[in-house]
Amino acid sequence: MGIREKLKGSPKLKNFVLWMLMPRNQARPRLWVKILVNPFVHSKGKHSLIRRRVRLDVLPFNPFKLGVDSTIEDFCTVNNGVGAVLIGDRTRIGLGSVLIGPVTVGDDVLLAQNIIVSGLNHGYEDISKPISLQPVSTKEITIKDEAWIGANSVILSGITIGKHAVVAGGSVVTKDVPDYTIVAGNPAKPVKKYDVDLKKWVRV
Repeated sequence: MGIREKLKGSPKLKNFVLWMLMPRNQARPRLWVKILVNPFVHSKGKHSLIRRRVRLDVLPFNPFKLGVDSTIEDFCTVNNGVGAVLIGDRTRIGLGSVLIGPVTVGDDVLLAQNIIVSGLNHGYEDISKPISLQPVSTKEITIKDEAWIGANSVILSGITIGKHAVVAGGSVVTKDVPDYTIVAGNPAKPVKKYDVDLKKWVRV
């Protein structure tokens, strides 16, 4: 029986291990995890940069990867507690953005400022329990190569943003965005797409 199966079968052991990794009711790892475990478990590409004021809430039981020549700017939060956070090469995560796994971000992606990308949802169905005590659900978010996400946008769980797609600032993305498409609004809707035959962007 593997470690994951043992933890699932023993709630007390699971709670003890979680307490060892992070303080009670906190999402961030303990200092010993940051110093002695994470550098050997997670991957940071050559010439990549995580600014000093980033809140890196990454734990060893889910992957975290930052590609080559990529940057996570100050005041961002990255959390892999419920799913992997994988960031490709030459990608920039803008000031104050939040990434909560499971999230996969491709190569040459631009995330502007104060963007929320969260693959996590809280359960709410059982009205006899506070929402904070109900099980969470996850659906992976995928942001493909060369996409650009405008400032103050929100990407909901389970969404795929296509290659070279653009999400206008302030948008709330509730449906998948096709390749080479611009979306805007709340909820975000297509406003332009690239016409291969005309070789130009046209209004939808």
